This record gives sequence, C-alpha cells and structure tokens, in this order.
Amino acid sequence: MGPVASIVVFLLIWWTVLFAVLPFGVRHPEAQETGMMPGAPLKPDFKKIILRTTLVSIIIWLLIFALAESNLISFHQMAKSE
Repeated sequence: MGPVASIVVFLLIWWTVLFAVLPFGVRHPEAQETGMMPGAPLKPDFKKIILRTTLVSIIIWLLIFALAESNLISFHQMAKSE
C-alpha cells in the first residue's frame, strides 16, 4: 500500500470510527433549558473523543496494513475477480 492510499484509508477509517465513538460517554442534563436541543450533551469532551477515535483508528489501520502487506488476503486478486 502506497503512502497516498495509506493516508486515504486511515482518513476513511478515522471518520467512520468517529461516528461510532461519538455517542459513548455522553451525559444529558437533568433539566432542559429554554432553547436547548433535547439531544445536546451536558459537557462535550472533544479532546477525549478525538483521542479515542485516533487510537482505535490506528489499531484498525495497522490491522488492514498488515493484511495488505502480508498478502494473506490478496486485495489485488479480489479486485480482478468478477
């Protein structure tokens, strides 16, 4: 896998994991204030969310990279078969 493909795959994984990790740890306020959306979190901690997303994405990317480089699963052969 080349450097550009690696970056693209990582970014796709990162965005997918972001939306999977986003709802974890969300706390809602007990009483709704006027003008507040019902699903608004009490204290959004974006630093934690970004850190979790990045760590999970790195692990998934390393697994995909290892599979692609080891030729255990041939992605080129998958693309050629119809």
